[in-house]
Amino acid sequence: MNDSYTIAFYNLENFFDTVNDNGTLDDDFTPDGFKRWDDRKFGIKAKKIAKTIAQIGTDDSDTPPVLIGIAEVENNDVIATLLRTGKLKGMNYGFVHFDSPDERGIDTALIYHKDHFRVIEAQTIPLLITNENGLRDFTRDILYVQGQLHEEVVHVFVNHWPSRRDGADLTSYKRVAAANTILRKLDELSATTDITNVIVMGDFNDDPNSDSIKRLMESDRFINPMQQLLSPASGSANYKGEWSLFDQILISHSFLNYEKGTHSFKKAEIYAPKFLKEWKGKYKGNPFRTFAGKKYLGGYSDHFPVYIILKNNL
Repeated sequence: MNDSYTIAFYNLENFFDTVNDNGTLDDDFTPDGFKRWDDRKFGIKAKKIAKTIAQIGTDDSDTPPVLIGIAEVENNDVIATLLRTGKLKGMNYGFVHFDSPDERGIDTALIYHKDHFRVIEAQTIPLLITNENGLRDFTRDILYVQGQLHEEVVHVFVNHWPSRRDGADLTSYKRVAAANTILRKLDELSATTDITNVIVMGDFNDDPNSDSIKRLMESDRFINPMQQLLSPASGSANYKGEWSLFDQILISHSFLNYEKGTHSFKKAEIYAPKFLKEWKGKYKGNPFRTFAGKKYLGGYSDHFPVYIILKNNL
């Protein structure tokens, strides 16, 4: 397994610090807020998330994940704390993060293993959409990182697309707009650069068969190795007894080659070990989340991580 490497995505479920930021709607995640969020609870969550990330893909690789896209992180400080915590402490990880205009103050980021990945360029891509009243919907930017994974240049997009809170059908256009934003960026890059290896990961708030994901697939740029992982009995999140696979990693066709110096796709999985699951009661088998409404459960996240394994063709 020395030639196998893990690339993962994980929605961390409201990974906030305890400080009230007057510019965002983070009041619930303060000591005096609705969730009674304090340093002890934050520390417990950081330790649990660190344990999880360190173990993703270890059945398939001798190396901890080389790339981990994350969502629902508040700022640089919470990511830096995470990388100093528990199982991640001492690992040679760096990260890329930018603040985005999301009303709640949550962003995406990319954690990378410095022994395996070097950042060449990083930027945010604003997602410019409007709501039904014609006003801008301030949501998460798309994170774009170009880097060198071993011998190859790769282009990584980390996403957390607009939610379905107001209804899946009513909000579908927002996620289709996000897909179109990525495709426009790829067209722009292709005009000046040889775009070969592309990874699009994230919490898309849509399943593999949704219009937004279909839009990406219809471009003929990608394969979706996650598609077969969704079933009535499995997914990355569960809402009212129904599984979804909003968390996905799409890859360009180039990852199906086996030439020397390239990476080839081996497998895709949902990382759902026993310790990440509710172990009894009505929600047995669901992700063991941090909160259920106001009630503090002390779990990990309301999403399971997803990952792919790439083989480095030496």
